[in-house]
This record gives sequence, C-alpha cells and structure tokens, in this order.
Amino acid sequence: MTLFSGLSAFPLTPTDNRGRLMPDLMAQHLERLSLAGVDSVGLLGSTGSYAYLSPEERKRTVRAAVDALGGRVPLIVGVGALRTDEVEALARDAAEAGANGLLLAPVSYQKLTEEEVYQHFKAVAAAGRLPLCIYNNPGTTNFIFSPDLIARLSQVPHIAGVKMPLPGNGDFAGELINLRSQTPEGFAIGYSGDWGAKDSLLAGGDAWFSVVAGLLPVPALRLARAAASWDTEKATQLDEAFGPLWALFKAFGSFRVMYALANLIDESRIEPMRPVQPLASDVRLKVQAALDTLHESITSLE
Repeated sequence: MTLFSGLSAFPLTPTDNRGRLMPDLMAQHLERLSLAGVDSVGLLGSTGSYAYLSPEERKRTVRAAVDALGGRVPLIVGVGALRTDEVEALARDAAEAGANGLLLAPVSYQKLTEEEVYQHFKAVAAAGRLPLCIYNNPGTTNFIFSPDLIARLSQVPHIAGVKMPLPGNGDFAGELINLRSQTPEGFAIGYSGDWGAKDSLLAGGDAWFSVVAGLLPVPALRLARAAASWDTEKATQLDEAFGPLWALFKAFGSFRVMYALANLIDESRIEPMRPVQPLASDVRLKVQAALDTLHESITSLE
C-alpha cells in the first residue's frame, strides 16, 4: 500500500470565531481517526478550510497535528495557495514539521494555463521533497487537469498520485484504464466525492479521499474495505446506509454538513468561517436524522 491509497480521512480544522486553531478539539478528532485505523489523514484539504487560514495558522495546524498523531498515521498536508513562492514555503514547512506527503490544488484568481500549472507543481514538488498528490478539484479551482497534463506531471520527481473528481459520465473503469496507460506503474489514482466512493473503489481506484471519514471513520472504513475487496453486496449495503448523508452533501455542500455533524457528534460549537454560514436549524435536524439512520443501518448489518 502506498501513501496515496486506501482510506484517507479529511478532518475539519476547528477554529474559534477569529480563525485561531482549537488544538484540543483537533487532537480529539485526530485521535478518533487514529483509533479507527484510517490509512492516512488529509490535513488542510478543502474540508480543513485551508483557503480560509493564514499561512501562520496553517503552519500551527500542521505542527499540532504532527504532535497529536505522533507518527501513528501518515499525514498528508494540503499546501495550495495563490503564489508559487508561498506554496513552496508551506511545502517546506510541512516537511520540516514531520508531514509524510503533500496535497496541492492549483489555487488561482487569474485563469491558469497548463504550462503554468505544470511549472507550479514542479517547483513545489522540488521544494517539499515529499510524495505529492495532484488535487484535481475543478469545483473550487476552475481548473481541469487533462489526462495529458496528469501524465506529464506523473514524470516529475516526487509527484506520486492524483486525487480525481467523480467522472461526469460515471465511467470510473474507463478513466482509470486511460490514466494508468499514461502514468508510471505505482502512480496512485484515487477519488473524492463521497457518494462515488463505492463505485470508484469497485472499479479499482487506489484511494478514497473521504470527507465523511474525518468525523465518521469507522463506518467509512467498513465501506472502503468492502469495496476495495470487491464485496459488492456489502459495499452497496453500506453505501445505502450513508445515502441520506450523501443527499445532504449534494444539496448543501459537504463542508457545511460536516460542521453540523461535528457539533452533533462532539457537542462542540464550531462554525465555518465567514462568509460561509452554518446550516439552518431545519437542515440540522435532517443531518441528525441522517446520522441516526446511518447508525441504525450499520447496527443492523453487524
């Protein structure tokens, strides 16, 4: 198993209303992931609010996470930012703090060309000198990695995998065959978009980069293991148990739903940073109902 394979859990970054890390609560979240046995932790991904945090707060978060995990679970750190020099600095800091790998999205304001993205990733990979995963997230970056660009980047030293969005046509198998025909053996290809996890893993994807596993690692791990072992019946049953949550993720955004889940599970009082607003009370009731349904379904499958 490589760093960018299996179940990678992406936790929230709990902060107070001034954007300052709440290290004790984050340590609590990370301890849950470690005890569950996830394959890696994806710190400071989109779920982890990386785009809303200052470089100093991001550095503090990495150091606190390294201390909390104590080397028990591999740590992948998101380092995306607008400027290449800033990303290089974040990559070096993550490496020095003890991270095991990096995740990079091509954050931009000006629309980037493929050559600009290539040079950006090449520079960051050289600066961090850790295994780096391409974060193909057109929903937030408005940049789509072509298969040719992924293939080209896969030849760059330290670039070892890609985190893909769900294919619009649902053809995971076809996309995997195409990408693997153009990338080196061992180059990891995984997917985000939790409601597509079952199908991506059953098709042979290397990793599930999971939002929900950041708070519910045990049922997510059961789904990941069933699908990765091609137990279609069990994977389908578990995926259906998550169905109400997947519906809420699609309707309101997984980011907002995760904050509501955190406050239900931990009885905490954290909110996303403005301008993002927490879910309305009626939607929070739906999140509670979805959580109850998941627990009941998982219990019935035991």
